Amino acid sequence: MVNMLKRYEKFLAEFDRHLAELTKTQSEHIKCVQGCSRCCLTGEYPFSRLEMEYLMAGFVNLPKMIQDEVKENISWAKGKKEYRCPFLINDLCCLYKRRGLVCRTHGLAYLSSGHIKLPDCANYGLNYSDVYDKTTRKVCIKNVIRESLRIDDIFSSPMAQKYDLEKGQIRRLIDWL
Repeated sequence: MVNMLKRYEKFLAEFDRHLAELTKTQSEHIKCVQGCSRCCLTGEYPFSRLEMEYLMAGFVNLPKMIQDEVKENISWAKGKKEYRCPFLINDLCCLYKRRGLVCRTHGLAYLSSGHIKLPDCANYGLNYSDVYDKTTRKVCIKNVIRESLRIDDIFSSPMAQKYDLEKGQIRRLIDWL
């Protein structure tokens, strides 16, 4: 598994560079700033087994006080359909460098099955709210990302295939914990 995690880390470095380029193409519509954690307050957060292994490899190195707070958050989230991310501490991700793909891609508009997928924060005056009409639910954006940023599509992309990654099963984050 150690070798797989090293390959995954190399993939993430390349994927993050790719995401930075995609973000540039939509920067005029993106309002994300450090400390804004709206996307972490309510969700299901799909994670692959590989992402979970990577995340937990970082968790064991967190200070005990932070680990205890995460464990308390996990207890609160268990059994809920949607929940606050248990790794959100003081509106910041305590494992930001090890966050999952869903966290890395959240906030971007992209095509999925022929439809534009917008982040939920568009409903709250944040990302893409300048091109999204909540009443008609229509989006008017000329430079939408033309690749799916869904977790399963990312893992089956040519970029991921170069690293021979074994993603394993995909489950909700809380179901792994």
